[in-house]
Amino acid sequence: MSDPTIITDRMSRFPGDSHTLDRYLATGGYQSLPKVLKMTPKEVTEEVRGANLRGRGGAGFPCGVKWGFLAPGKPAYLVVNGDESEPGTFKDRQLMERDPHQMLEGTIISSYASDVHHAFIYIRGEYPRSARRIQRAVDEAYDAGYLGADILGSGFDLDVTVHLGAGAYICGEETALLNSLEGRRGEPRLKPPYYPAAKGLYMKPTIVNNVETLSNVPWIIENGGEAFSSIGPDGSRGTRLFSVSGHVRRPGNYELVMGLSWRELIFDVAGGIPGDRALKCWIPGGASAPWFVPDLHLDLPVTLDDTAKAGSMLGSGAVVIMDETTCTIRAAERVVRFFAHESCGQCTPCREGCSWMERVLRRIEEGSGREVDIDMLLDISDNISPGLAWPPRMTTICPLGPSAVSPILAITTYFKDEIMDHIHQGACPLG
Repeated sequence: MSDPTIITDRMSRFPGDSHTLDRYLATGGYQSLPKVLKMTPKEVTEEVRGANLRGRGGAGFPCGVKWGFLAPGKPAYLVVNGDESEPGTFKDRQLMERDPHQMLEGTIISSYASDVHHAFIYIRGEYPRSARRIQRAVDEAYDAGYLGADILGSGFDLDVTVHLGAGAYICGEETALLNSLEGRRGEPRLKPPYYPAAKGLYMKPTIVNNVETLSNVPWIIENGGEAFSSIGPDGSRGTRLFSVSGHVRRPGNYELVMGLSWRELIFDVAGGIPGDRALKCWIPGGASAPWFVPDLHLDLPVTLDDTAKAGSMLGSGAVVIMDETTCTIRAAERVVRFFAHESCGQCTPCREGCSWMERVLRRIEEGSGREVDIDMLLDISDNISPGLAWPPRMTTICPLGPSAVSPILAITTYFKDEIMDHIHQGACPLG
């Protein structure tokens, strides 16, 4: 693998004061903002659109295109999605704790491009340190004149509010996040009609962007959209943070140029499997993503489009590695249990189906399963996500229910023999 493929392991890159304004200024921070304030909002949007920056929160939607969808009504809002609650994901936490001004500068630039004068940063409830660091960065930015009225004498005004959520997975979904931000139950809204760009926060036009997505914006403005678009393969431009965890020698956050293979990511970047044990499977994009197995997917390119064509997604960038000692039935039960617990309960197929799947999986894992349970799991899954395809078709308002189907499909497709061993032996053969 060529050296430029790995940009940096961000776990070891940051000095102890990297979260402060002084350090950010000393390393070139807030150099893009004065440049932006001399451009028109349309010029800024076109620069980001030309960069081909795709969202880093899960859906991978082009950032500049999303800004262009903002309806003309006023006031309009920008909401930063820092509700990083996808299991296995910890990249946004590191950005918020160690480089908050980078995201904040991106927020200011994005607000200017969209003619937004009030932005909200919504942070996961279990991230109090991130919230403190972001609030300190906001306070420093106000004191330095990067926020507030007449920013840097440009006539542009922007206020930023930091909001700490209550710790619900579903609030990572943008419309549930908006409900929570308004003080309502964290439940997703129907789309249509409640597309945030038209009817978002307080029923006003709203842009929702992920922390990592906005952290790319200052670099794009400073170096140009064309420079960003020259990095990485077509459709997966720029660098991306991957949170690698599980059975690897070097877990952590890695900033990579996409296009390397999964083999390179797992064995070269993350150091391979401890004890030279065999790789059994991995989740390529957070717990919501369908699983991959070595025989079919190890040499696939790590890109948004190649992963999608193979029936999964890069999602939140969380890569969870499982070696040969893993009981896949137990792993699937843990994932489904999480989704059953985090279901908001608004949709019957998700509310009931996730709990049913959890109980059946637990019965199999504990040694009391029956062969008919395999068909039962698939039948419940089909009622949540008809056709069991990816991207999923849904009987629910949001993708949480179909996400719980992913591990079911993995074990019934790739590890059916392991299910049968549990059933026939009355226990997990791996102990």
